Amino acid sequence: MHIAIINGPNLNLLGIREPGVYGSQTFEQYFAQLQQLFPLVLFSYYQSNVEGELINELQRTGFTSDGIVINPGGYTHTSVALGDAIAAIKSPVIEVHISNVHAREDFRKISHVSAKCKGTISGLGLSGYQLAVQWLTDNSKQP
Repeated sequence: MHIAIINGPNLNLLGIREPGVYGSQTFEQYFAQLQQLFPLVLFSYYQSNVEGELINELQRTGFTSDGIVINPGGYTHTSVALGDAIAAIKSPVIEVHISNVHAREDFRKISHVSAKCKGTISGLGLSGYQLAVQWLTDNSKQP
């Protein structure tokens, strides 16, 4: 089973960016733990601060992976194009947010991607990725 993890803007700064909101662990450290938790899953990981590059990665992996976990970061609230890209691909997509976006600023309560995803996990820290992967493995159409 192949699951792609795609992280959007500023998630390359996990571990140093607002640790009170996002924690002190880097995503690379967490990713190693995730791989250990799911040894039968082949993971790919991609992060970009550029909207078009995220769309390209969705299109690249969205017809061949068994599932995608995406944290679109701030593009969640601004990018109709990311939502359109998710709607255009065949792989199921789970949206993850480390912080509870609904408990933050009002503009963060708007999402252009949530309705295009199978589900959204928000506010559970990095463990949201694990929950998303678990759902994808449990609901895979793999034999």
